[in-house]
Amino acid sequence: MFTSFSFFYCLIQFITILLLINERQNERITIGDFALVLGLNGTIIHLLWWNIKRLSDFSKLLGETQQALKAIFAPVEIYDINNAKTLEYKKGIIEFNNVTFGYVKNNPFFKNFSLKIKSKEKIGIVGYSGGGKSTFVKLLLRLYDLQKGEILIDGQNISKVTQESLRQLIGIIPQDPTLFHRTFRENILYGNTKASNKELLEASKKAHAHEFIINTPNKYETKVGERGIKISGGQRQRVSIARVILKDAPILVFDEATSQLDSITEKYIQNSMDFLMKDKTTIVIAHRLSTLLKMDRILVFDKGKIVEDGSHKELLNKKNHFYKLWQTQINGYINNKNEDFKLN
Repeated sequence: MFTSFSFFYCLIQFITILLLINERQNERITIGDFALVLGLNGTIIHLLWWNIKRLSDFSKLLGETQQALKAIFAPVEIYDINNAKTLEYKKGIIEFNNVTFGYVKNNPFFKNFSLKIKSKEKIGIVGYSGGGKSTFVKLLLRLYDLQKGEILIDGQNISKVTQESLRQLIGIIPQDPTLFHRTFRENILYGNTKASNKELLEASKKAHAHEFIINTPNKYETKVGERGIKISGGQRQRVSIARVILKDAPILVFDEATSQLDSITEKYIQNSMDFLMKDKTTIVIAHRLSTLLKMDRILVFDKGKIVEDGSHKELLNKKNHFYKLWQTQINGYINNKNEDFKLN
C-alpha cells in the first residue's frame, strides 16, 4: 500500500510540473505559482499519507477489539442455579459419587466414577497422558457440568452453590500459569487483593519469587508483559505459587506445579509446598513421581479409571502400574522389547 502511494505521489508531482511548465510557456502563470502549487501538493500528500498510516493502525486496533469483544460476549455455558447458596467450608471432604462425564455426547470418559478424599488428606495423581487427571480437576472446579452423578464438598453439591464461592475455596497452580500484563505486585495480589505489603513479601519469599523480582528494573512495580511473556516459565510458576500462598485457600490443587523449574529451585518450592499443604485438603498432579513421596495416597489414572490406590510404599510393593512408572523414571527409558513394562 505504501509503495503504491509513493508511486502515485511521484506521478502526480511529475504531471503537475509538466502542466506548470506548459502554462509558464504560454505566460499564464508566474514563477511564484510553481512554488505555490508544488507546496500545496506536498501538504495535501502529507495529510493523505498521515491518514493512510492512521488507517493501518485503525485496522490493527479493529481486529484486536473484535477479538476482545468475542471473548467478553462469549456464550456462558455454566450457570448458577436460581437461589444458589454459598459453599460453606467445614472440613474439606471431597466426594465424587457415580460421576459420568464425556467431552463427546454418548461417549463418556468417566463412567460411574466414585472417589472420596478425606479431610486434610494429601492425594497424588499420576498416570499416562489422556488418563483423566486434568479432567478430574476441571470437574472439581466445575468448568464442565456432569452428565450424571454429583460432586460434593463437605456434603454440598457443587452444582447447587455459586461458582464464585466454590473457586474461592480452591487454590490452583496450573501447569502453564497465566499472568496479566500488570506489575508483579498486582499479579501476586490477585490471590488476595486485601493483603498487606508485608504479607505480599512473605508470600513471594516462600515461593522463592522475591529473589528474581528485586533484580528487575522496577522490582515489584515491573510489568511482566502479556501472559507473563517477559519472564521465564519457571518464574511465572513461582509468581503463581506466591499468588496461591497469599490466597491461603483451604483446598489446594497442584497441576504439575514444578514442571518448569530446575532441580534446585524445585527443592525450594517443594519445601514451600509442604508448608502450604499443612492442614489442607490437597490434590497434586505430577509426572515427576519424586514430588509425591509425602502424599497420604497416590491414585493411578488410566482411561478415566483409578487402576491403583495406595501409599507410595504400598504401590511399589504391588509392582504393577505405579511400579512401572517409577522404574521408568529411576532407570531411564523403557526398553520397547521388554514386555514387562507394557501397561495393560
